[in-house]
Amino acid sequence: MAIRTHFTDDARIAIDTLAKRATSLVSPSIRLGVTGLSRAGKTVFISSLVHNLLHGGRLPLFEAHQSGRIARAYLEPQPDDAVPRFQYEEHIATMLEKRIWPDSTRAISQLRVTIEYESASLWNKLLPGGKLSLDIVDYPGEWLLDLPLLGKDFAAFSRDSAELAELPSRADLATDWHMLADGIDPDAPANEGLAQQLATSFADYLRLCKNDSRALSTLPPGRFLMPGDLEGSPALTFAPLTRLSEVVRPGSMQAMMERRYEAYKTHVVRPFFRNHVARLDRQIVLIDVMQAMNAGHEAVVDLERALADILSCFRAGKGNFLTDLFIPRIDRILIAATKADHIHHESHRRLEAIVRRLTERVIARADLSGAGVEVIAMAAVRATREATVKERTGSLPVIVGTPMAGETIADETFDGETETAIFPGDLPEKPASVFQPGTAEAPAPIRFVRFRPPQLEETEDGVKLSLPHIRLDRALQYLIGDQLV
Repeated sequence: MAIRTHFTDDARIAIDTLAKRATSLVSPSIRLGVTGLSRAGKTVFISSLVHNLLHGGRLPLFEAHQSGRIARAYLEPQPDDAVPRFQYEEHIATMLEKRIWPDSTRAISQLRVTIEYESASLWNKLLPGGKLSLDIVDYPGEWLLDLPLLGKDFAAFSRDSAELAELPSRADLATDWHMLADGIDPDAPANEGLAQQLATSFADYLRLCKNDSRALSTLPPGRFLMPGDLEGSPALTFAPLTRLSEVVRPGSMQAMMERRYEAYKTHVVRPFFRNHVARLDRQIVLIDVMQAMNAGHEAVVDLERALADILSCFRAGKGNFLTDLFIPRIDRILIAATKADHIHHESHRRLEAIVRRLTERVIARADLSGAGVEVIAMAAVRATREATVKERTGSLPVIVGTPMAGETIADETFDGETETAIFPGDLPEKPASVFQPGTAEAPAPIRFVRFRPPQLEETEDGVKLSLPHIRLDRALQYLIGDQLV
């Protein structure tokens, strides 16, 4: 589903793109979008990526680093002065000194890392070294799920929301909102107090859907969950109606809800697309597929729906020389299943197979022709190590780490200080079983607990190493490796 844009939006995007193309001739740069649904690990991913680049991390599959062609990497002021800076130093200190995870992404932010490198080309080696500025744009995936609203009027938004609320995984959570909405006469005079009650009830329903027990992902409008500086504003004081009139009467409840919905699209959604999403060159989408699997088949189906909505929002693929001058396109998308350190490496292949199956189904629904799409199972920061426990019947592969205080498995509650060996369980051999409820190989729950960040190892000289990871180097190679040649 293509995003509907105004002519003025397209004109501004074209001007910005042409200016960037001209600047890149002198100072090459690439804009990498980092998104994902809540608790997928966006903040941790960016922090670890930058930490490993700045401190020469262990990146054997990142060719430019492995071959010794990267001279140095360093932070520079970001190009967009109106966008908050990603608080890299604060997040790293939180992980390394306090050994707790940084707060989740709540709003958009940006960080520029400049990489100086030597070309791999024999001819280019005769020239001065190259330089690439990597502009990392961090934004909540929940905001991205708002972009399909640009193609819907208020009536369509209301109908779609009501249909979702009737699904078995949501119906009990939507009871309060449904009862309130069912009692609203769309032709009655607009009532501010009632509008606030309705908006609050709908936002409460979305938050319940997001809880770990349900782990649902398709939850627009995204600012209802992450309002930022819009909290309490009229732009967020609306909600879908279950009863609609074909003719909207001026001054009615339906007219008020419709006006505020359109204001939300105009003043919140469109600027977000125009100023940020439409300017991206590469994109990584982080997903927590294991959390969805633990919540059940319906959560997996909902994750698939959300991923399809997200991917359909990107201007993906390749144009021709002329269109590329004015219309930026994302030519590489990486879909990363995070928290691979929560399972034994023997299950990583299965995790990637599940995500690949999920992605294949999504690509069939989203228009991604011409864009490269890859999947990976990774952990931006590895909080565990692997071990083997001997049992009477043989050896059992386990992961070892320090669960965070308050985490539980069965009747055991962890204190946040004790290192523990855990058998997380096995992912299903056949990916199809994850998408088909009631099959013989229905996925068993993963023993999923949150681990504290690891203590950094030190060399004999007392120098701390970079953050450990799983396949962060492979992600870097896919996302920017071709730009460092």
